[in-house]
Amino acid sequence: MSGPFGAQSTTDDVLEGVDLTGKRILVTGASAGLGIETARALTAHGAKVVGAARDLEKARRVTAHIPGVELIELDLASLASVRNAADALNAAGEPFDVVIANAGVMACPKGVTADGFETQFGTNHLGHFLLLNRLADLVPSGGRVVCVSSVGHQFGDLDLTDPNFEHRLYDPITAYGGAKTAVNLFVVEFDRRHKARGVRAAAVHPGGILTELARHMTQELIQRMIARVMAETDTSSAQRGYKSVPQGAATTLWAAVTAPADVVGGRYCEDCAVARVSAKGAGVRPYSVDPERAKLLWAKSDELVRQEA
Repeated sequence: MSGPFGAQSTTDDVLEGVDLTGKRILVTGASAGLGIETARALTAHGAKVVGAARDLEKARRVTAHIPGVELIELDLASLASVRNAADALNAAGEPFDVVIANAGVMACPKGVTADGFETQFGTNHLGHFLLLNRLADLVPSGGRVVCVSSVGHQFGDLDLTDPNFEHRLYDPITAYGGAKTAVNLFVVEFDRRHKARGVRAAAVHPGGILTELARHMTQELIQRMIARVMAETDTSSAQRGYKSVPQGAATTLWAAVTAPADVVGGRYCEDCAVARVSAKGAGVRPYSVDPERAKLLWAKSDELVRQEA
């Protein structure tokens, strides 16, 4: 069943009674926080999980208590690493019923990836853009792609003319907002391109959670971010308080295996439900799910990735 679930639901709640035996699922960022909990919950219900992580030694340590997790090296901030990981998975030829693009960075100091892209745009969007496109043929009809986004998309639209902050002042919160908007737009276009063959994609906001993702966040940045969320909506996770990690990963798993594919396909979800599209208040911003802008971003991303091939 697909509910009733909500903000307080946990991974065990949304997977109750779900048998994932025989399912194979890829989870990026399987070395911390939501990634570990996602892998744990999936394997507890019978799934085989391939966990991708930049630091394999760390991933081995933190997933040692989870039986049946296979690990693969993946650094989303390096397109060479992304290609290597995708090539290895394609060579193995084993399909994935679900791919969960969970890994990411948040509000980090100004920097660039190995390929010269702004760190948040390059890691949160371009790395997964390349990975998911290279693995698309491994996802059969009935499969799903779930990308972890954020309410942070409300912090700002993506500037398609300057995604790498080459011609404007860098602000870590604005850059985070643009990168998460890119994640949402990617989902819209990926879903459009693949739904005819039965593969759907969804974006999810996990809620406010204290994990390693916030390692770059100073107290001043945290307060600025909370203030911006509160200015947008009086029903935000910032006002309700932080979620636990199992609560944070619940929407990911709801969208990945519990909710009907036609309900979540091409949509932005939060609190185990599809969010409303709204220019103000709770929900997803229209610019973040605009189909025409999604096509423009896809073309721009394809150009940037191909330039670095």
